[in-house]
Order: sequence, then C-alpha cells, then structure tokens
Amino acid sequence: MAKAKSQRSLSKWSKQDWGYVSKGDEKKPKKKRGRYLPKSVRSSMTAAEKAAENRKKRKAGGVGSRAKYSSKVRKAVRRAG
Repeated sequence: MAKAKSQRSLSKWSKQDWGYVSKGDEKKPKKKRGRYLPKSVRSSMTAAEKAAENRKKRKAGGVGSRAKYSSKVRKAVRRAG
C-alpha cells in the first residue's frame, strides 16, 4: 500500500540532517540550547540570524517551551521539508 502524502512528507522531513545552529549545543543543558534546524536552513543563515534565533529560543525557556521562528527561517524550514 502506498503512503499518503502526509506520510511521504514526514519521511522526507525525518531523513534530513537535523542539528543545532551553534556548535557544542548538544553538550549543553536543554535550557541553554539554541535552534534545531535542517542543515540546508542552517547553512543559508547569516551569523547575525543564527545569533538572533538562538537568543529568542533561549529566552523562551527550557524543555517544551516554544519560541516562534522568524518568517525567513519558517519559510526555509517549510521549503526544506
């Protein structure tokens, strides 16, 4: 049986190379980690954009907290997925 469109999209999305914007964030406590994005989005961001996204995420708090993506990052993540 073929996968539904939503399942194909999820499979494609999960096969991407996901990681933290800043090097070494994997080793930090979850409250102090920055954004977690696909490699294609991370590589397209400037240093200033990365810093701004990390500040926004860290300000939002710890585990389970949500910080909204900037419009540029939101569009890039959707295109990547």
